[in-house]
Amino acid sequence: MLETCRNLTAIGYKLEDSKIEEHCQRSRGPGRYKPCEHWGHGREQCTFAHKSFLQTYERIHIEEKPYECSQCSKAFANFRSLQKHEKNHTRVKLYECNHCGKAFPSPSSLQIHERIHTGEKPYDCNECGKAFTSRSNLQVHKRTHTGEKPYNCNECGKAFASLSYLQIHEKIHTGSKPYGCDLCGRAFTRRSSLQMHERSHTGEKPYECNHCGKAFVCNSDLHRHEILHTGEKPYTCNQCGKAFTRCRGLRNHEEYHILEKPHKCTLCGKAFAYHSNLYRHERYHTGEKLYQCTQCGKVFTWRSSLQVHERSHSGEKPYGCNQCGKAFLLRSSLQIHKRTHTGEKPYECNQCGKAFARRYSLQIHKRSHTGEKPYECNQCGKAYASGSSLRNHEKRHTVKKPYECNQCAKAFSCHSRLQIHERNHTGKKLYECGQCGKPFKSQNSLQIHRRTHTGEKPYKCTQCGKNFPSSSNLYRHERNHTREKLYE
Repeated sequence: MLETCRNLTAIGYKLEDSKIEEHCQRSRGPGRYKPCEHWGHGREQCTFAHKSFLQTYERIHIEEKPYECSQCSKAFANFRSLQKHEKNHTRVKLYECNHCGKAFPSPSSLQIHERIHTGEKPYDCNECGKAFTSRSNLQVHKRTHTGEKPYNCNECGKAFASLSYLQIHEKIHTGSKPYGCDLCGRAFTRRSSLQMHERSHTGEKPYECNHCGKAFVCNSDLHRHEILHTGEKPYTCNQCGKAFTRCRGLRNHEEYHILEKPHKCTLCGKAFAYHSNLYRHERYHTGEKLYQCTQCGKVFTWRSSLQVHERSHSGEKPYGCNQCGKAFLLRSSLQIHKRTHTGEKPYECNQCGKAFARRYSLQIHKRSHTGEKPYECNQCGKAYASGSSLRNHEKRHTVKKPYECNQCAKAFSCHSRLQIHERNHTGKKLYECGQCGKPFKSQNSLQIHRRTHTGEKPYKCTQCGKNFPSSSNLYRHERNHTREKLYE
């Protein structure tokens, strides 16, 4: 009876203490009641006929658990609960998973486990629509909306939404790490952490990405990786609207709004919260490049830039488009590419209303109105509106053409021109005009062609004011002015 009362009390049922008294009186006789020091749900003291019953019941209030399992170190308030728990270790696990071979004692446990492999999540949250594999996980999730945290830590007072979270947290205070690795001896507070650690020894990666085939040790790592393919950024800053793929990135970003920024750059005046961020920023001004590629010797300012560059040697392109299958080195390149399918152009010029898919393209376009050309060649003094145009021009002075065609041995100064040239051999014309259907080998040629339909002429001659649809036409026209001056 006491065991039943304890279980009902633990899950929130209100018991009438008078019924417990009557039962004890009938079974034990009068005059043998022992009161409990703590108050029950009915604000009355619970009384028991036996001292051992009283001691067991009082453990519910003080949360004392003297009976510990020898196999997993889980603790219990009474010996009978420990005996029931130990049967889980000795029970035969007849139901085995066909995917990973893990065994379970009941078909319901196996059914819940198999949802990890199938991706089935039948329990949906009514408020946010998030789905879960089991009803218990859904119940814990609903507390994030209600703010309910019924499980409190006795030492620090921190509250948790589920009992398992509280039990894991309590091990921080006790320092208990009952799960040890047999190979290296490293200990963990959770069995799941030990299982993931053991995969570092076995090399097992059971969670595989459907897009690129990359495998991961745990499901959470796979989930974070899949966001890279979709380009989804579910975590948004409430103050500035900036979005992030991970919750950790959002938390780190939000600190910049509340932190002071005492570290200021002496050259441009930009302020930073940490000195390390200022140090990295100053590399832009000094041109310091610490990270060098071991294959070609090229140096970079950032480690991340070096990692992206190394993919050009390995040929790895982890970010693939779901619509056309084209792959990219960078996630940002994939997001910009997707706008060619959707037609989205979020960056619009304030003067002429022309829209662009990239912010950098808008910045360069604005220089066509202002005439600004900040990038100047050190050898001949010719100026350009963009850094890429200057770099392509400087290659003409060095006459270095590292990108060679495999079919005709023609060499080019940049890889993009080699790709466009190779289409002469293959006959590929990937870019098609939406109005007349005419195909083109490069996106730049398609953009120039579209201006024949719109009548747009964004390039203006500074000497005579005449407009042209492309920069090459403007360049040829300006040469006529220079020739006229030579023969004057």
